[in-house]
Amino acid sequence: MEKIELGKYVELGYDLYEVAADGTQKLVHQTDVNDPERFVYGVTPGMIVPLEKAVCGLEAGGEFDIIVKCEDAFGPQDPEQIAELERDIFVVDGKFDESQIKPGAIVPMMTADGYRINGLVTAVSLTHVTMDFNHPLAGKDVRFAGKILTVRDATPEELNPSHGCGCGCHGDCEGGCDDGCGCGDDDHCGCGGCH
Repeated sequence: MEKIELGKYVELGYDLYEVAADGTQKLVHQTDVNDPERFVYGVTPGMIVPLEKAVCGLEAGGEFDIIVKCEDAFGPQDPEQIAELERDIFVVDGKFDESQIKPGAIVPMMTADGYRINGLVTAVSLTHVTMDFNHPLAGKDVRFAGKILTVRDATPEELNPSHGCGCGCHGDCEGGCDDGCGCGDDDHCGCGGCH
């Protein structure tokens, strides 16, 4: 059987738990059997490094169970991700939609670069809407418990994403992407070649 290493296409299923300070856990997400997590090991950007290291070397059918501290998972709460937006941008056909734009609502937005992001409405005033764009699990420790479903060679298209150097380094790789599964000491990139 093939093992997870640099350049392998991987599908995995998992349960994601939020881990409270007292150790209690709450299930917050499950992958669907028909829609597993898919990535190319050491190539796909944005992978949670401790999870990536935990699955390194596993074969299809292998299991993993890892607790990841918030700073290595979805990061700490970032006050820079909270924005006060003009209430006028939520006006459609001359009317502010109070049924949709209210505290606790998740609202899809677009960044200046055209990326879709979700924001949590935290307050609405007569002039502004305050939104939190932190990941919902920012500031939380999490646990991933699951199983490897598929391990195979990646296709050329999967190995050469349309941007970056192909190792998940976002274009600042200085080589060294040939260390097998990428389980090196560099916590910023699975390939160990980023600086």
